[in-house]
Amino acid sequence: MSGLLALLDDVAALTKLAAAQLDDVATQAAKAGTKVAGVVIDDGAVTPKYLHGLPAAREIPIVMKIARGSLFNKIVILLPAALLLNAFFPWLLTPLLMLGGAYLCFEGAEKILHWLVPSKDHGPKPETLDAARLERERVAGAIKTDFILSAEIMTIALATVEAETIWMQAAVLALIAVGITALVYGTVAILVKADDWGLKLSRTGDWSVTRAIGRGIVRSMPGVMAFISTVGTAAMLWVGGSIVIHGVEVFGWTGIGHIIHDAATAVSHTVPAAGVTLEWIVKATLDGLFGLAVGFAVMPIAHYVVTPLIEFGKGLFRQGRPPVEG
Repeated sequence: MSGLLALLDDVAALTKLAAAQLDDVATQAAKAGTKVAGVVIDDGAVTPKYLHGLPAAREIPIVMKIARGSLFNKIVILLPAALLLNAFFPWLLTPLLMLGGAYLCFEGAEKILHWLVPSKDHGPKPETLDAARLERERVAGAIKTDFILSAEIMTIALATVEAETIWMQAAVLALIAVGITALVYGTVAILVKADDWGLKLSRTGDWSVTRAIGRGIVRSMPGVMAFISTVGTAAMLWVGGSIVIHGVEVFGWTGIGHIIHDAATAVSHTVPAAGVTLEWIVKATLDGLFGLAVGFAVMPIAHYVVTPLIEFGKGLFRQGRPPVEG
């Protein structure tokens, strides 16, 4: 009997340890999740454009395909790569984070440039692809874009995680990957179907109030999507700018970080009752403005150096492929 009691006591102790470990994983995941907010918002804002022009009946299945591809990106490719990088080349994390932050700044700055100087519309392009092929290409394009954003999410999360073992790191990153994918693509699914639900409600609602709500949903969706896009752009600049600033501080260049910190602290002292909130707003704004400057500075390099190199590499790859017979 004493042996059974000792076994039960050991099981209880192991259960408590496992529960504590799970709680620590959840805490670490929640903490890291707040750091990737800007990328997550942008991910949610970018995806709906890939559904434009496709049948409404295919919207949810397409979102599910993109979500599966996103989860594959995070779990199968990026999670092991991040752990290997952290284990063998930890000195690369800061430069890679800065590179990702600069990319976010570039994306945000390019969106603002397009708002300020809209590109000329040359009319609708002729569509020669059948629906199935168009869907495959849209899904592939969305998954490629997601890979870049997911890489930034996983790198930022890894830099935030304070787990002691590689298994704990893996568990935290896996939880972040699943949680963020579910959050992003669950939200995208709701957004892309909201106007359809609103239209149906406006036509078939049993009461005038429900029909009015349906019409309100339909009218509000363009504004909602525009607001999400705006918030996503601001969040990209804020997160990207703060990542670059933190990176240069790691390398010993602390001037810009001190200037932003001192400005935010000075403003917070003007209204002590709202000091913490004001300090965060000023710091986020200045981080975003710095990110915008970085984005505009990176833009010529991206357009005239990186893009031609990528196209050159694609050309070499196509030349090296064997010809397709028949």
